[in-house]
Amino acid sequence: MIPARNVNNASYVILGLGRSGLSAAAALKAGGAKIWCLDDNKSNLKKAENLGFVCTVHDKINWDTIDVLLVSPGIPHHYPRPHVAVLEAIKNGVAIDNDIGLFFKSMGSADWSKYEAIPKIVAVTGSNGKSTTSALIHHILNCENRPSQLAGNIGKGVFDLEPVIDGETIILELSSYQTEVANSLTPDVAVFTNFTPDHLERHGGIGGYFAAKKRLFVSGCPDRSVIGVDEFEGQFLAQELAEHLHDDRIIRVSSSRKITNLGWTVFANKGFLSEYRKGKQVASIDLRKYSALQGSHNHQNVCAAYAAVRTLGVGPHSVKKALASFNGLSHRSQLVTEIGGVVFINDSKATNVDSAMKALETFSQVRWICGGQQKEEDISRLNNVLGNVKKAYIIGVDSVKFSSQISCDFEICNTMERAVKTAFEEAKDGETILLAPAAASFDQFSSFEERGEAFVSEIKNLILQ
Repeated sequence: MIPARNVNNASYVILGLGRSGLSAAAALKAGGAKIWCLDDNKSNLKKAENLGFVCTVHDKINWDTIDVLLVSPGIPHHYPRPHVAVLEAIKNGVAIDNDIGLFFKSMGSADWSKYEAIPKIVAVTGSNGKSTTSALIHHILNCENRPSQLAGNIGKGVFDLEPVIDGETIILELSSYQTEVANSLTPDVAVFTNFTPDHLERHGGIGGYFAAKKRLFVSGCPDRSVIGVDEFEGQFLAQELAEHLHDDRIIRVSSSRKITNLGWTVFANKGFLSEYRKGKQVASIDLRKYSALQGSHNHQNVCAAYAAVRTLGVGPHSVKKALASFNGLSHRSQLVTEIGGVVFINDSKATNVDSAMKALETFSQVRWICGGQQKEEDISRLNNVLGNVKKAYIIGVDSVKFSSQISCDFEICNTMERAVKTAFEEAKDGETILLAPAAASFDQFSSFEERGEAFVSEIKNLILQ
């Protein structure tokens, strides 16, 4: 565990006692802070009490004595409606922060003189591909025998990291929920993978969502910024950050076009990654042979991870070697198995239209398991990539609404069990059964991970039959 720093005798209220909330509470306690814990879930309160923390309710707090309200990522502090404890904090002039902001402040106040090589922080955000990009950076550094740890929106909470050692790199995956609240955001390297509509209700629209992502780059002024420029928002952000045409503090990344005329660029074209600096190619990698990194979305992830580790001094040959041993992440274009010539792919993390589109573009002859709790009112953009879809098998609460907006053969299956069974009964040799829901999981599952595990479980049942 990493203790919070410069918090001795400061008074904190922690709102939300999930993984990050409890982790922050332990760090604050270790740092000597005074802590009160809030949560609307009684079982979470009980868990915190069993760990020795003082729990209360918002109307029993003397807000005049509180220095900071620490808000967990799942709790809205602005849109669609602020939590009542947030309103009380604002009313009484109490600062609002989260565990990410507290972490950066704690790292910034560390005694750097004890290190021969100062530790680095790489922070990754974006709409899609954050987890794969973060994990890939971590994997490449591990293959180089460089000390590194991975935390944030993936794996463990930031304060659950081991104490940072000499020359170590901390890789943080950060969601918009985390970047929008953090008062301190000071990574050495910041990565923006891409931008597509998501979580719009939480951020009050697409402008608020972009503003939450942008904070990582404008609040802390990272030494290097890796920016995916396949969408307008990324192009705009890179242009805004760059001081001149060849400013190599900004590395532009693309999986859709060549970029050879700017300062420092990394792009994928026809299956090859290319790195250019000042108009000259300095490296190339054939990505077609890496089975865990197929599709334009994964090529975009590789380009972003490659650019990030290059800023840390890792050479192209080392990256190439590391890519060969990367197996990908569960629930993200994960190859589950093959039965009788039928391949099963688990991309349960494809919770929005754009991520599902990229998955659908990657595979041919697809039997598509989709649906759930629809995030976007209009999903008709999916129709642009359904040419390879033999049939859709729709599950979830919005299955009728979902089916009315797609232009391919479909069957409303409602449950994962029926969808997997029916798709396999109808599949032929050479076809792919792809779970890429284009919807949230919370109607039937607690998370996209649980949904993916249900998909894998039903495949196992097929094998046992």
